[in-house]
Amino acid sequence: MNKRYLMLGNQAIARGLIENGCTLATSYPGTPASEILPELVKWGQNDGIRIHAQWAVNEKVAFEIAYTASLTGLRTMVSMKQVGLNVASDPLMSAAYMGTIGGFLVISADDPGPHSSQTEQDSRMMAMMARIPVLDPDSPEQAKDMIALGYAVSEAFQIPVMLRPTTRVCHARQDVTLDPVLPQNRNPAFQKDPPRWAATPKFRLQLHHLLEKKLDDISRYAPTTPVRCNPEATGDRAVVASGVAAAHTREILKDLGLWDQMPLYQVLQPYPLHPSFIEHLEQNCSEILVIEETAAIIEMQIGNRRNVRGRIHGQTPAAGELLPEVIEKMISEFGGISRAVSTPPTGAAPGRRPTLCAGCPHRASFFAIKKAAPRGIYTSDIGCYTLGMNLGAVDTFICMGAAISQAEGFYQALKHDAKHPDIIATLGDSTFFHAGIPALIDAVVQNVRFVLVILDNRTTAMTGNQPPPSSGRGIAGESTIAVDIEGLVRGCGVKFCQTGDPYDVPTFISLIKTAIKFSRETGPAVVISRRPCLLDRTQPPETRPPVIRVHVTEDCDGCHYCIQHFECPALLTDGDNAPVRIDPAGCSGCGVCIHVCPRKAISVDM
Repeated sequence: MNKRYLMLGNQAIARGLIENGCTLATSYPGTPASEILPELVKWGQNDGIRIHAQWAVNEKVAFEIAYTASLTGLRTMVSMKQVGLNVASDPLMSAAYMGTIGGFLVISADDPGPHSSQTEQDSRMMAMMARIPVLDPDSPEQAKDMIALGYAVSEAFQIPVMLRPTTRVCHARQDVTLDPVLPQNRNPAFQKDPPRWAATPKFRLQLHHLLEKKLDDISRYAPTTPVRCNPEATGDRAVVASGVAAAHTREILKDLGLWDQMPLYQVLQPYPLHPSFIEHLEQNCSEILVIEETAAIIEMQIGNRRNVRGRIHGQTPAAGELLPEVIEKMISEFGGISRAVSTPPTGAAPGRRPTLCAGCPHRASFFAIKKAAPRGIYTSDIGCYTLGMNLGAVDTFICMGAAISQAEGFYQALKHDAKHPDIIATLGDSTFFHAGIPALIDAVVQNVRFVLVILDNRTTAMTGNQPPPSSGRGIAGESTIAVDIEGLVRGCGVKFCQTGDPYDVPTFISLIKTAIKFSRETGPAVVISRRPCLLDRTQPPETRPPVIRVHVTEDCDGCHYCIQHFECPALLTDGDNAPVRIDPAGCSGCGVCIHVCPRKAISVDM
């Protein structure tokens, strides 16, 4: 009897990859997909399986590595979050035309809600645009099982296949069965075929015709046909659901007493939808309720008819996660049931807003930036440091790498004003490697007068402390070549590049002022704010600063400047005008706050 283990959804996906012969896997970290690659490495080590896994510099590079390896006949995988798929969209579109040899899975984890993303976009829409099939699991166990199905489809039709778990699948836990691991007996080899692998536009048209034929065949592939969940139901009003919404719908139909009255179909492959299924619905259902997150992918393919209910006709909310309470309301209305339906909570729960950790070097950097350029424009990026907006040091952010591009946009718009504000851009070290370099080169070419502060905490902290290219470490702790950020910045053509320690607040403020002066007179300046993340336990002990214990003196007059402008969670007060006190359990001992108080009322313990 196969063993069952309680697994995180991403752990189950990784297990499915191991069991089905994945031998090369790449990723760029992004919640909710971050755990897939490290869990894959762990399963491989536990089972003694040789697998190449790596964090790539960004999703585009990760995609291209894994896709190309599939051309040798290996089974490969690339994983990312939904906005990471935007970065990989260029090779995705071409890979769909050219196809694959070995099985190739694109795991794009969506974030309806969103919980930790800029958007709640639907990766199934991207699959539809690229013209590749997409599978939509409802649970960790089904996500694991769909790995085998995805590889089967990919190899049967020589096409990339997308697996699209959502946050509620990736971060749910479920008892999952461990199945035997397939033997890895493939001998990789690349067969040259320039008309296919290096296709010119003329041949691309032929590949497009071939791709459309593949999609038509895939839409008739029996293993991905929608599943009738309750064959005993006799009604002609049906519910069609996919993903985690299908799991919620099963439970809600039972709770409402509709399980025997309302047919439920789970769509495993939202795109391409099986035409035989659409025909079945037309012939057997008087009304159809489509429940899917977040775009109307299934609904569009069924057709915009009067008897179809869903997002297009307003029965499904236009935005937001389909929580059980939302689905219960939809089904109750669709089934004509008068039932008190609980409503999901709205608004933020009471409590302290999200903030940077106690001792976070980014907080010190932002404080120094505000001191050096109090009337500046502050562009920033995606990462922990986005929370710099709480400190008044982040005015804008769009996507990874845009801090520099937006700084250039502000400069080009304002440069003819002799008194325009100083422009300070901030982004992390991992983000700099991911998408900041091309923007910095452009800023150098255009001689943009701004300061870039690279917040180098030696890790990718927001997504779980994955090692960036400058760390000299790989995903399994193996040694890699460390890329020198300073050398890279200078190689982009930047003439001013200096490194400082943000914990030394006075010196760091002076450094930023010097950089600002240079940028006003000469061109782009870069300051590297280097101090390791306190939560990253992979850093060498010698890089960890000594603990500095501090206390608040009687000079504190309760002005709360330190709380309002520094927002360290270890700085507490009992109310308006009450003195500030230090929470010893929350204090990290960084000692930075001694530079913050205007009355010098925070002192080092002697």
